[in-house]
Amino acid sequence: MEEIVTIKKIIPITHNVRAYQVTKPKGYTFKPGQATEVSINKEGWKGESRPFTFTSLNEWPYLEFTIKSYTDHNGVTNELRKLKEGDELIIRDVWGAITYKSEGYFIAGGAGITPFIAILRQLNSEKKIQSNQLFFANKTAADIILHKELDDLLGSNVHYVITREKHTAFEKGYINTQYLISHITDFTKPFYICGPDKMINEISKVLLELGANFEQLVFEK
Repeated sequence: MEEIVTIKKIIPITHNVRAYQVTKPKGYTFKPGQATEVSINKEGWKGESRPFTFTSLNEWPYLEFTIKSYTDHNGVTNELRKLKEGDELIIRDVWGAITYKSEGYFIAGGAGITPFIAILRQLNSEKKIQSNQLFFANKTAADIILHKELDDLLGSNVHYVITREKHTAFEKGYINTQYLISHITDFTKPFYICGPDKMINEISKVLLELGANFEQLVFEK
């Protein structure tokens, strides 16, 4: 299935991240955390599809994708950065294994936060955000996506880790064994993990060593 959608609004989020709000095909639904394959409806780009997660909610009258553009090569995200309102994208069927099970720990690296945005927005709209915690690693403070919204959603239950600069407001370092031991109190809860493949593999391995159940690890397997 392919649907052509029109960009209605482009919102700058960080220096290299934008939210693209597009028209919503009739009857098109998804679960928060899921994704679709997206391509640009222009000659030379229609067959170049990439997976992007919905950051909108089902009840919204439009779809939203929050996308980081990589300008170091001439790829899809760099081309997306050149688009304007009125341009078109092609979306396809919904897929994805990252869906909410119950209260737990969200661990994200960089643009890996995107599946969690819709999940946290949905929980907040249902007043079910409870004591979910987010651990969010970025290279610099300027890279933090939707910083203020995450603060508003989670308060003291959001923890930022910065890897490449010293920043007085946040911890500097990595989400590694020592970090998880010092911050996680219950390894029987679900762990939602998204980021670079290397990060997912390393954190999953550490969590299992620390007593987490593989069935409680939620990521794109």
